[in-house]
Amino acid sequence: MKPLLHNIHDKVTLKEKIGQENFTRVTISFYRYVAINDPIALRDQLYAEWNRLGVLGRIYLAKEGINAQFSVPKPNLEIFKASLQKHQAFEKMPFKWALKNDESFLKLKIQVKDKIVADGLNDSSFDASDVGQHLTAKEFNAAIDQGAIVVDMRNHYESEIGHFDKAITPQVETFKEELPKVKQILADKKGDKILLYCTGGIRCEKASAYLKHHGFKDVNQLHGGIIDYAKQVKEQGLENKFKGKNFVFDDRLSEPISDDVIAHCHQCGAKADQHTNCANVACNLLFIQCDACKSKFENCCTPSCKQINSLPEDIQKNLRKGKKEKKRFNKGVSDPMHLRSLIQKQLLQSVDVDSKRA
Repeated sequence: MKPLLHNIHDKVTLKEKIGQENFTRVTISFYRYVAINDPIALRDQLYAEWNRLGVLGRIYLAKEGINAQFSVPKPNLEIFKASLQKHQAFEKMPFKWALKNDESFLKLKIQVKDKIVADGLNDSSFDASDVGQHLTAKEFNAAIDQGAIVVDMRNHYESEIGHFDKAITPQVETFKEELPKVKQILADKKGDKILLYCTGGIRCEKASAYLKHHGFKDVNQLHGGIIDYAKQVKEQGLENKFKGKNFVFDDRLSEPISDDVIAHCHQCGAKADQHTNCANVACNLLFIQCDACKSKFENCCTPSCKQINSLPEDIQKNLRKGKKEKKRFNKGVSDPMHLRSLIQKQLLQSVDVDSKRA
């Protein structure tokens, strides 16, 4: 009998299954740019192997390589490592270990993509293997102390809750927007020392090669990204120059790198750094919400979404009919003041309607 190569359970069932597990999990990420001749066949092979081991996560495969974030049952970790080693393209793969091993994924999802990171580049003369200098956490700290220019290669909703001191944090929603934006910001800095960083290092591989391709002379990147930086800082007793949380693309949404809270609730402005997705499925907006607003708005971004979310599920489904489903991480609040203004407007309208009824 051919094994199933996709998830067949709904979210509620998946949560129940994880809740019944009597073992701990470890959350891991890795990536590698490597030629994969048949990513579709490899996808099916990996799914069959990893599903048997209880692996959960989000893995992207393309002809240019692999980008993986996942959790593994701790009892199966060594077996998983051995199964990975069997694939020549993935031999001696460097793992990045999460600081928190909370419930990070509900299912195993392996997708074949055109690229493992969408970059929008179509320049045949661009050599993605000509990357910048890889720096350890200690070397990265030293370069910061020497006045190097630090650039965050993540999206605005990631850098909002945590970033390196004095880092340039481009206000973009996608990596393909960010590449030309960073080139523009650094246009007159081609001879300066540039430090790039991102979550696990994969975006910096492309970004450093991109900047070198466009004439930047001294391009450097934080090897292993913020994830490995935090590990090295802890193990080596280094100064932690990263303030706040590291945004992660799984159900945890973030993990703390320092105790600093540098962000604010998008609804009331109080200090807060926990993202949530609006409970109204038709909205699904990614935003920062403090505990007080979480209680007040019942995990929703506006009073109107709260009202919709309180309706019976069948009515909500009818309201969503014909509307394109929004992805979970493809947007965030770039202007909290606009959201607050919208909330106040809806609250005033509600009061006006109630007064007229009275």
